[in-house]
Amino acid sequence: MRFLSIIMTVLLCCLWSAPNVAHAQATRTWVSGVGDDVNPCSRTAPCKTFAGAISKTAPAGEINCLDPGGFGALTITKSLSIICEIGTAGVLVSGTNGIVVAAASTDVVYLEGLDIEGLNTGFTGVNILTAAKVSIVKSKVRGFTTAGIGVNNSTSGVRVDVIDSVIADNPGEGILSKPTGSVGNRVMIDRARVSNNGGDGIMANGTATTGSIKMSIRDTESAHNTADGFVAFSAGAVVDILMDACGAFDNNRGINASGNSAVVSFTRSSIVGNSIGVNQVGAGQALSFSTNGISGNGTPGVFGTTPQQ
Repeated sequence: MRFLSIIMTVLLCCLWSAPNVAHAQATRTWVSGVGDDVNPCSRTAPCKTFAGAISKTAPAGEINCLDPGGFGALTITKSLSIICEIGTAGVLVSGTNGIVVAAASTDVVYLEGLDIEGLNTGFTGVNILTAAKVSIVKSKVRGFTTAGIGVNNSTSGVRVDVIDSVIADNPGEGILSKPTGSVGNRVMIDRARVSNNGGDGIMANGTATTGSIKMSIRDTESAHNTADGFVAFSAGAVVDILMDACGAFDNNRGINASGNSAVVSFTRSSIVGNSIGVNQVGAGQALSFSTNGISGNGTPGVFGTTPQQ
């Protein structure tokens, strides 16, 4: 009996002194409206929030949604994909940013199927600070006072794709590219609907950088915005917007190129029902490639025409 007692004592001591074993990060994790962040974020034991899931997701891993839910604000600091069915993934915030991307300059972030709501008090829906590339696909962003989507990098060039998304009803800008310091960025917008924003629909603002902004916009409508539909704004930095098959409807100005080195080139686009159709300010250039429909505006505005080649 004494020998058995000694053995039991040794085993108990070993158990008490054994270190806690951390769960390995998974390449794929899950969230659910009825989940719990103490879970391992597996399909059968999902987490409750994106913030809870990201700590258990390996770099370059993926978070998926099992069912509709509000999964909370998130700061992304590594390569990551969040892919959910359209309308199932809600991010509801007040007085803060929805999703912040502050990853390494080599990281790639992919967001799909998100419904991001700022209740007209949130700052920026998706605030992009640092990454190699960020894609926002089939998502809705609304209710933010600074911008629905903000590309505000200061430490590295970043590429951003906005595809098949709705950026609407923000008190601030719809989509705002405004790098700072000496860096620029590259933004591609395809099949987006940007409407009813309190500022501009889509703005490339180069006043805070000595770098350059290059923006390609295709098959995108910018309508019912308080300020401009599409605007390139510069104080000397190169700001280049190329528009193809786009529409500017019922804005203050449909297209606006303001300041030295600000250029908007547009083709196959309709500029209709704005207070001013197309506008050039200072040395800014708004260049029509002679395949556009510009009518029904308060005034057509002032712009240059580039002959079709």
